[in-house]
Amino acid sequence: MKKLLLLFLLLALLMGCAAPAPTQVATQPTTTPESNSLLTVHFLDVGQADCILLETDGQYLLIDGGNVADSSLVVSYLQQQGVQELSAVICSHAHEDHVGGLPGVLAVYPTAAVYAPTRTYSSKVFDDFLYYTDQQGLQITIPNPGDSFAFGEACVTVMGPVQSYADPNDTSLVLLVQFGTTRFLFTGDMEVQAENDILDYWGEGYDWRIDVLKVGHHGSDTSTSYRLLYETMPAYGVISVGTGNSYGHPHERPLSLLQDAGVTLYRTDEMGTILVTSDGSNLTFSAETGNPLIPDKIPEQNTVYIGNINSKKLHLEGCSSLPKEENRTYFHSYEEAIAQGYVPCGKCMG
Repeated sequence: MKKLLLLFLLLALLMGCAAPAPTQVATQPTTTPESNSLLTVHFLDVGQADCILLETDGQYLLIDGGNVADSSLVVSYLQQQGVQELSAVICSHAHEDHVGGLPGVLAVYPTAAVYAPTRTYSSKVFDDFLYYTDQQGLQITIPNPGDSFAFGEACVTVMGPVQSYADPNDTSLVLLVQFGTTRFLFTGDMEVQAENDILDYWGEGYDWRIDVLKVGHHGSDTSTSYRLLYETMPAYGVISVGTGNSYGHPHERPLSLLQDAGVTLYRTDEMGTILVTSDGSNLTFSAETGNPLIPDKIPEQNTVYIGNINSKKLHLEGCSSLPKEENRTYFHSYEEAIAQGYVPCGKCMG
């Protein structure tokens, strides 16, 4: 038994990216990328749809492909980035505004793996997705919660879904991507009940803190609950949404919750394609329009820090996201606040 245990531990160390069992107090592995290694996440402006390209060390991974009408735009963008092949194509769920452009991508680019939450869905575009997957000699992989794989020096872990659902939105694959100490959470169109199911599944001991949240369902009021924001405490959020869309996305409720949580928001309808680059510890934002660059603000030594005891966000005096007085706690040292689990507000501290 001791030999078997030692062998198991050795294999776990060699795998590096293996996800922990959801029943234990789980912490994602932290590795230090090579000094010149970067992870860039491209949130493509595909209107009222999702399409996200991840790039690191000459490798590329695509999450969703926009609508059918976006197919040529997505392929053109990949060509501009110098993509020759894809490490993986991931369809978050079967709705057309996520799977629509993927058949065109698979017709052009060889890929090593294709992931989706299902292999069956009654629509022509999903049939096309299946067809071009088959043309590459591949079968769709339906991952389980806790499955993980390496993408360059990043680790991609499937967090959900954790149950079966009738609504395709709730079947969305939820992915946690960690690169160094920076963490991104991609939630597809998953809605509140399925969000809660995932949080319950992984348990209270799981460290959900992230840096960037892909805001669920284009900012719909059926997604992005207070509980999700409280658990994950994102500093930044990105909403992929179409200008003047007929759904009224993003809705006021999630926008208000995100503001109250001190999340700095970026929207494709206002800024076009948004890029987030990580060096393993720091994030840099850029976009086609607007002014999304995050300034580095270094507080002076005598600064008073104000903590929100509910969200665990740390603010400077004068921040527009300061909590009510009864929800405040004060620190005279940045280090003291961080040691107690507080996270800098993206608005006032960059």
